[in-house]
Amino acid sequence: MNDARLAAGLPLSQLPPLSQPQPPPPAPTHVPPFPADATVLLLEAAAQCERELDQRIPALDHEPRRLHAAMRHSLFAGGKRLRPALVLAACRACGGTDADCAPAMAAVEAFHTYTLIHDDLPAMDDDDLRRGRPTCHVAFDEATAILAGDALQAFAFAQAAEISAEAVRVLAQAGGSLGVVGGQQDDLDAEGQPVDASPACAQRLERIHRGKTAALIQASCELGALAARARAAQRTALATYGNELGLAFQIQDDVLDTTADSATLGKTAGKDAAQQKLTWVAVYGLDAARAEARRRLDTAIVALNTFGTAAAPLVSLARFVVDRTY
Repeated sequence: MNDARLAAGLPLSQLPPLSQPQPPPPAPTHVPPFPADATVLLLEAAAQCERELDQRIPALDHEPRRLHAAMRHSLFAGGKRLRPALVLAACRACGGTDADCAPAMAAVEAFHTYTLIHDDLPAMDDDDLRRGRPTCHVAFDEATAILAGDALQAFAFAQAAEISAEAVRVLAQAGGSLGVVGGQQDDLDAEGQPVDASPACAQRLERIHRGKTAALIQASCELGALAARARAAQRTALATYGNELGLAFQIQDDVLDTTADSATLGKTAGKDAAQQKLTWVAVYGLDAARAEARRRLDTAIVALNTFGTAAAPLVSLARFVVDRTY
C-alpha cells in the first residue's frame, strides 16, 4: 500500500486509514446527469478517447509509416478503455468538463497500450494474442513493437503535459520503478519461485499487483482530478479509490486467467499457471481471491464518500471491474 501511495507522490498523512471510513457528507444539491451505468460510460469514454487518439497520433501515411501503423494497430484494437473512463468519471465528479480531461484520457490509454506491447514481447510474457488480435510483435516484428511502445510512452507524456507539470509527474511515477516497470520486474523475478501463503510471499504478491496494475489505475483517477483542478481532499480520495480498485482489478484478472477462455478474454488464457506466475489464485485459491477482490472493491467505494451521489459513475465502474467476465 505505502509504496504505491508514495509512487503517486501523496503524503501518507493526507490519507485516512482505510479501516476508519469517513461518514458521507450531505448530497450535493445538483448532480450533472452523467451516466451511472458502467457499460454506457465505458462506451462513451471509448468514443471520446479514440477520437482524441485518432486526431493526435500521426496518420498512417506519415513517415515512418511502419511505426505509425504498429502504434495504431495496438491502440485501436478495442479493449475496455477502463482507464480513460476513470479519467472521465473522476474529472466529472470534481466538476470538470469532458474537454478538460481529453488530453489525460489520451495519455493514460497510450501509456497503458505501451505497457501491453512490451509485456507481450518474447523477452517478457511472450504472448501472441492481445485484445483479440495478433500482438504487435507478431503483426509487425519485435524491433518495431519495441519502438511502437517507446513512441506511445513519449506520446503519453506529451498529452499529460497539456494538463500540468504535476500530471506529467504523476504519470511518470506511476509508470516507473515504483510503479508499472517495477511491478513488471517483480513479476518476472517471481516466475517459477515457490508459492505459499507465507507473509513474505503475500507481501511480494501485493507489491507486484500494486505496481504493475494499481499504480496506473490510481494515476488515471488522479489525472482526472488534476484536469478538473480538484481540491486536495478530492484528489486524495480518488487516489485511494484508484489504488484499491487497481488491486481489485488485478485480482479479478488472476481469477479470469484461471476460469475464462481465450476467446472471451481476447488474450491467451491459462498463461499465469503455465509460466508459474505469482498470482492471488496461486497463493490463496480461487474462492479467497474472489472474496479479496470484493473486499478491495468495498474499500475503494468507501473512499468516494466525500463525493456523495456524484460518485455514482465511479462506483458503477468499480463494480464492473469485479463483476466483469473479460
